Amino acid sequence: MEEEAGAEKEPLLPARTAGRGCPPRGTFGTGDCPDPAASCTVQEAAGADHDLYINQAVVFIEDAIQYRSINHRVDSKSLWLYRWYYSKICQWVLSLTITLILALAFIETPSSLTVTSDIRYRGTAWEPPCGLTESVELFCFLVFIADVSVKSYLIGWEEFQKTKWLLAYVLTLVVSVIDWTVSLSFSCTETVRIRRIIRPFFLLQNSSMMKKTLKCINRTLPEMASVVLLLAVHLCLFTMFGMLLFARSKDKQQDKEWVGYFHNLPDSLTSLLVLLTTANNPDVMIPAYSKNRAYSIFFILFTVLGNLFLMNLLTAIIYNQFRGYLLKSVQSSLLRRRLGIRAAFEVLCSPKESPVSTNELCVSANTLLQVLQKVEMDSCCKQAILRTVRSCPHGILSAALFQKLFDELDKDPVKQHPPTPEYQSSFLQKMQFAFGHHFFGYLGNVVALANIISICVILVMDADKQLSERDDYFLGAINCFFILYYLLEMLLKILAMGFKRYISYPSNRFDGLLTVILLVLEVSTFAVYGFPHPGWRPEMMGLLSLWDMVRLVNMLIVFRFLRIIPNMKFMALVASTLLDLVKNLRAFAGLLVVVYYAFAITGIVLFKGAVVPMGNIRLQ
Repeated sequence: MEEEAGAEKEPLLPARTAGRGCPPRGTFGTGDCPDPAASCTVQEAAGADHDLYINQAVVFIEDAIQYRSINHRVDSKSLWLYRWYYSKICQWVLSLTITLILALAFIETPSSLTVTSDIRYRGTAWEPPCGLTESVELFCFLVFIADVSVKSYLIGWEEFQKTKWLLAYVLTLVVSVIDWTVSLSFSCTETVRIRRIIRPFFLLQNSSMMKKTLKCINRTLPEMASVVLLLAVHLCLFTMFGMLLFARSKDKQQDKEWVGYFHNLPDSLTSLLVLLTTANNPDVMIPAYSKNRAYSIFFILFTVLGNLFLMNLLTAIIYNQFRGYLLKSVQSSLLRRRLGIRAAFEVLCSPKESPVSTNELCVSANTLLQVLQKVEMDSCCKQAILRTVRSCPHGILSAALFQKLFDELDKDPVKQHPPTPEYQSSFLQKMQFAFGHHFFGYLGNVVALANIISICVILVMDADKQLSERDDYFLGAINCFFILYYLLEMLLKILAMGFKRYISYPSNRFDGLLTVILLVLEVSTFAVYGFPHPGWRPEMMGLLSLWDMVRLVNMLIVFRFLRIIPNMKFMALVASTLLDLVKNLRAFAGLLVVVYYAFAITGIVLFKGAVVPMGNIRLQ
């Protein structure tokens, strides 16, 4: 349902029974209807229209929140279907179905479900029987058919014909179902399965951000073409220069450069193409450099012109294009939001006499409160809007005020932490002050650092020892002491802050979760291997040996040391930037998955049998 913001149209509204010159919604009178039966009918119709307008406004506001197009059906049944389709459970099922159909490649023939990828050691992979994966595929296809059917119905046939992504969706499903039928008719013995190659399309079409990114890449290609052409000219010219410069001579000892890298045109072109990525630098120039140092000038010029100028120029063009498209995308999203809010105002508004005796369209605050109670949105944002609506003077909102209300959607929510508990005992108050102070957190960081240092010292001391010579007593005793301190620290913080306030901080949740896991592992270790004592090296019992348990505990302790990041402003800023970067790169990561998946399946088909495995040497 993603359309360009500039091409937004009126929503597919049903015929209204009342226009803008009618009384306000929900205030329909019966003075013009002397017949009681007619009066009852009018009241029922008015109530039904009022509910319809409320539901329309709810959907339009939710469209604005999610930056969705408002060009869809808005009759009563379609609204219910629309909200059901975009509900969390429905979208979760769709995402799970896409994940499931993409994951089939790991168990389909040739299966990749082996512990090791080394063909010399891995056993025979499990091959699913014919019809097993095909049954899962059929279920996924049915979900996708329902998905495209609902989308097509909601936007209408006219818009469906104009939406290229939906048309491609239908075509992909048709090809997949035909290929699935052919596969069953051949009893799953066919070698080429087209539907496996086009599976990533289901992931691509379900993400609006991935589609926008792909569109941006498509728009960037013409701008990149000139620089790519210049790179090709640069590569071809230096290839010819290299073939002439390192031509074959009578002295075979002097021909190492020619033999290794410039033997013919394909080898020369490949060598310099790889050098453009610096992957074979300086190997490619060592033979020529050994013969004469002056030959290095050729490779230096090629690298400087290609890497430092042309490649950076290409990067700058890509960045500039993406930056411009990102700005347009943000503007388009904001326009979608304003259109959705305005559409909600239009279906709720009623004429109101302004102080200057001009008709001004307004919305009743009570009506908007009814709408907001049904809207699914962030609770903090909803509460802020509700407070503003309740404090609205005269209980009416103009179009400008209505639009301004939803500016809260663009603000970052300020999380309010639960209050600390209030103790009556002076002793508990002193404890609350001491253990709730930030210096207590600093002490915990110092202790965590001491734990890391002690682990490093013991690992260095035991690095060259044989497994039979290693004594896990000291490391086990140290871990036991520090884990008990971590547990005590967590309990004292909960006492000082209260449980709800404690878990409201992400750093505390991270710290507390690792502390609980460490405690469970430590108790499990004592239950299986006993308490630490000199010469503590029992034989393996259960799933993990003592050394494996100690290593797992130490890894979690090292990981727990990341708790210091929120206490250091610069590190916290860098960490938050990296997390934001990961969130913003999800669309690019999705495109990489699509590309790699399609090429991996294609490679399996093209190079099947090209490499003959040696077999498992353990069976020879």
